[in-house]
Amino acid sequence: MVAIAGTECALPRRAVREILPLPRLWRPPGAPGALAGFLNLAGSAVPVLDLAVLFGLGRPVSAQAALYRHLVLLHGEEPLALLVDRVADFVRVDQAHIRPVADEATLNGCVSAAIRLGERLVHGLAIDRILLAEERDRLAARTRDAQARLAEWAA
Repeated sequence: MVAIAGTECALPRRAVREILPLPRLWRPPGAPGALAGFLNLAGSAVPVLDLAVLFGLGRPVSAQAALYRHLVLLHGEEPLALLVDRVADFVRVDQAHIRPVADEATLNGCVSAAIRLGERLVHGLAIDRILLAEERDRLAARTRDAQARLAEWAA
């Protein structure tokens, strides 16, 4: 369970590699708003997407809220991390509490399920559909540029 600008969302556990406290990020000039920057992870440039900005939910308003922000490092061929307000919990959900959401009901079908947790309704995110194909291509190009910049400074 993650909080994104006051909205509760769930990520599939199998997609999550690691949870990190928010480190210092490098943000190249002219980067799109949803690209919070790049994390230097052992010499690899990892792009960090700010989900609140990407989903049009805004940014946290208080400095105190920013203290608890986390990065969710994802598994996958291409490195990627998601910036969230906080990681709240790991929860196992009974299939009876998960309802599929039609692809056309959300942008790019990025919300794949509505999950009932007690009285709360949580959005289940489909990691592979968070970005549009064009956005993925542009992000890959920016990541190559960031990796090249890191390589220039490697000892």
